[in-house]
Amino acid sequence: MKRSLLGLGIAFGIAAFSTAAADKPQLGRFGVDLSARDASVKPGDDFNRYASGHWIDTYALKDYETSYGSFNQLRDRAEDQVHGLVDGLEHKPGIAPGSNDQKVRDYYASFMDRATRDAAGITPLQPVLDRIAAIRSKGDLVAAFANSDLDGSSAPLGLGVSIDRKDPNRYLVSLGVGGLGLPDRDYYLNPDARFAKIREAYVAHIQRMLGFAGVTGADAAQRAQDILALETRLAKPQWERAKLRDRDKTYNVVSFAELQQNYPGFDWSAWLAANQMPKPDRVNVVTPDAVQPVLDVVDATPLPTWQDYLRFHAIDGNADLLSRQIDEASFEFNGKVLSGQKAQRDDWKRAVALVGSGGGLGDAVGELYVARYFKPEAKQAMDQLVENLRAALRQNIEALDWMGEATKAEAYRKLSTFRPKIGYPSKWKDYSSVSISPKDLLGNAIALRKYNRADENRRIGQKTDREEWGMTPQTVNAYYNASFNEIVFPAAILQPPFFDVNADAAVNYGAIGAVIGHEMGHGFDDQGSKSDADGIQRNWWTDEDRARFEQRTKALGAQYDSYCPLDGQCVNGALTMGENLGDLGGISMAYTAYRLSLKGKPAPVIDGLSGDQRFFLAWAQVWKGKYRDESLLTLIKTNPHSPVMYRANGPLRNFDPWYKAFEVKAGEKMYLAPEQRVRIW
Repeated sequence: MKRSLLGLGIAFGIAAFSTAAADKPQLGRFGVDLSARDASVKPGDDFNRYASGHWIDTYALKDYETSYGSFNQLRDRAEDQVHGLVDGLEHKPGIAPGSNDQKVRDYYASFMDRATRDAAGITPLQPVLDRIAAIRSKGDLVAAFANSDLDGSSAPLGLGVSIDRKDPNRYLVSLGVGGLGLPDRDYYLNPDARFAKIREAYVAHIQRMLGFAGVTGADAAQRAQDILALETRLAKPQWERAKLRDRDKTYNVVSFAELQQNYPGFDWSAWLAANQMPKPDRVNVVTPDAVQPVLDVVDATPLPTWQDYLRFHAIDGNADLLSRQIDEASFEFNGKVLSGQKAQRDDWKRAVALVGSGGGLGDAVGELYVARYFKPEAKQAMDQLVENLRAALRQNIEALDWMGEATKAEAYRKLSTFRPKIGYPSKWKDYSSVSISPKDLLGNAIALRKYNRADENRRIGQKTDREEWGMTPQTVNAYYNASFNEIVFPAAILQPPFFDVNADAAVNYGAIGAVIGHEMGHGFDDQGSKSDADGIQRNWWTDEDRARFEQRTKALGAQYDSYCPLDGQCVNGALTMGENLGDLGGISMAYTAYRLSLKGKPAPVIDGLSGDQRFFLAWAQVWKGKYRDESLLTLIKTNPHSPVMYRANGPLRNFDPWYKAFEVKAGEKMYLAPEQRVRIW
């Protein structure tokens, strides 16, 4: 169902929030933790530290944490809530065999049963290892690649099913390349000492994991080196992540017959058969110039090396489902070396994450979650906020001096058709075909992998389902889906410090309002702006407007390129462009919506803070956080989001009302001259 844009008089005729709410907010007097501030820091020098510096200095990362911040606080709360729900099933009477309650209870129990897992050792994985040992031909290897998702292993190529960006009513099979065990191609190719040290540790890790499969001879170290060399060859032709963001470059649709003609050295039909995937009429080749070099590596690499590669990845990919010995051996590298993590998370935390994930029994857990924790008044308030943000963005677009009327008309139409999804899906996944045992953790995981593969494969040739969600309700996150032109907010994010029905309006607009605006902003970022109101990827801009837009995004990217959280390692402004635009647009929309909500009346002063000051403090505290260096390195190399300190500060440097609210002057570290400030949405 498409929503029409409410007029300003209607959208803001109802007060979304009241500063005089009957119930007190969870944080402070009005919804912000003032004790987190560092008053010794001038707002104009480092607003992130001004808003959260005391917390940053005093919060000690727990041994199992690689980073922590407001999102993690909220995730901890959701995790505790889910834990209570799942734990309660253990004592719930009358649970029917085959019910969702039975499956959730027993999947959780199978993870927690360390005694059974430790006694079994590598044995549960033996059927997978036996199949790998039986590979004798290229055909066997193709089948192993096709089944790597079921085996928990890896493969240099993969087929997946997604929405066709140029025809959102149908699904499209996409072909991508991958197969890397390290987070990014840079980890293989960058000569920096940091990466060289990681590669050395990776080889030792490969050898250690192969040892569980009996690879312990004099040549074990060389076989581990051979796997690193293989993955390095796979990494070289792969695209950099910034380039992979480009929707125009990654849409290259061919017929299945053309796929076979273009890449004749690989048996695509056998791949489909092994994957139990119906033959598609069309395939999107995501990175066309990388496919043949990867296939050349497949052909040039001896079968025994591929067998070792598959063995290693099968053991490493399933380590957390096997014995403690194997689990801890994997953690030594994946946790400690790559992330800086000092200790594993508690088993119950890991079990909750596994069972409640999208690849687990996420919808079954989600149904329990919303029944207990999602309040109707939260959805009503969010519905109102979304409409207020929609109206605010329209006002912002009307005021743009760099966009012409023809492009504005298309932007208004896209804005009017934004569809919000709030809380939880209208229908839940059906897990009736999945059998779950309390004594077979790996078997449970494989059963769910089979379920998810079948669920994906059934879409081929079908009309897209617009009621489906890409996140579970208990997920603390949100997203924008360009193909459906929808913004989605799971139930779990609608909690303090992001959202509190009893908080000051300025706080809710600065926090969840900016998050809503961020997701709306993705519809108009450098890539989301390539899809129209109907979700179709096409150019709806005039050439002149697009050029002016790109001039501004280039300037924003240069700002973020200059942010270097580690010595010699800086933010990639191109990789993070979409999220940076979302942040900048989000705070602009949220601020406009907040000012409109006041209806021309002055905001009250609370604890000596103006409404605008409270708005910006709420914004900054959403992004408070700290990292271990190892985790921060992985983030800047692989993640399209900037580190949180730059998400707090970066947009503000370009936003005039912040300067006014805190009287920021030239000479202060965050100050940008007016002509240097990037103004887009």
